[in-house]
Amino acid sequence: MTTNNSAPAVGTTADVPAMPAPRVREFTAHSVGGGLALLLSLVGLLLSVGMLVGGGTASATGAKATLITVGVLLGLASFIALCGLNTVAPGEARVVQLFGRYRGTIRQDGLRWVNPLTSRAKISTRVRNHETPVLKVNDAYGNPIELAAVVVWKVEDTAQASFEVDDFLEFVATQTEAAVRHIAIEYPYDAHEEDGLSLRGNAEEITEKLAAELRLRVEAAGVQIIESRFTHLAYAPEIASAMLQRQQAGAVVAARRQIVDGAVGMVEAALARITEQDIVQLDEERKAAMVSNLMVVLCGDRAPQPVLNTGTLYQ
Repeated sequence: MTTNNSAPAVGTTADVPAMPAPRVREFTAHSVGGGLALLLSLVGLLLSVGMLVGGGTASATGAKATLITVGVLLGLASFIALCGLNTVAPGEARVVQLFGRYRGTIRQDGLRWVNPLTSRAKISTRVRNHETPVLKVNDAYGNPIELAAVVVWKVEDTAQASFEVDDFLEFVATQTEAAVRHIAIEYPYDAHEEDGLSLRGNAEEITEKLAAELRLRVEAAGVQIIESRFTHLAYAPEIASAMLQRQQAGAVVAARRQIVDGAVGMVEAALARITEQDIVQLDEERKAAMVSNLMVVLCGDRAPQPVLNTGTLYQ
């Protein structure tokens, strides 16, 4: 698994644009338990109703006006207080603002009460997946390839996610696509050199570099990258057939090389065993003939057909 703790590669992150320093950081908003606030508000509404009823039945004009006025004000205050109640579910947060100014974030789940004059925006802090569409880009060798990636992420700083970028969902999607394209053009699909990195042969190393670059790109939005991984990687259809033939040819050459290496070892072992046990005396010409026959038998694609020699080696 690739996490955001991976050290960024110097060569990969050098081209990542420097994001501006965040102007706001998340801190805990001042809030109280919502149960007590709900109880007091309901009691205030009941008292308000009682005062209005009492004012309607009072005979004295002064007492009637006082009860009705206090009842209306108490009912209005209780109703406004009810507007300060918030239900926060697990995996959610409330970003609190007072007249446009950030006043903190509520992360504690349950029923909470804050200043009713504030606005509270709900933001999810759950783990999310974002899968890019299949992108068509050119690799380091200029070959058109198709690739897609999935990124697991979550909001770590709700203040930055709300105020540092216009839309953090769109921001993560755009930066993920940009990082995938940048990684694709930095490395080839298949490396021609044995010690070179390639998208197909070094998937773990490349995804670590992708996670490191993504972390730098989305850090301004207060987003934490948990994991990133390629979900699709292939040559573009227009060159897939030619590249398949190249891969098949490379596989055949590698298999032939291994067969020849094994056959040479077996011939060396056979000659050493014959010489060690003094089974037969072989001169250089007989050794050459024996090596030739053994190599044909061991390296041939088909089963060899024996040929009986009724004469001598020299006739």
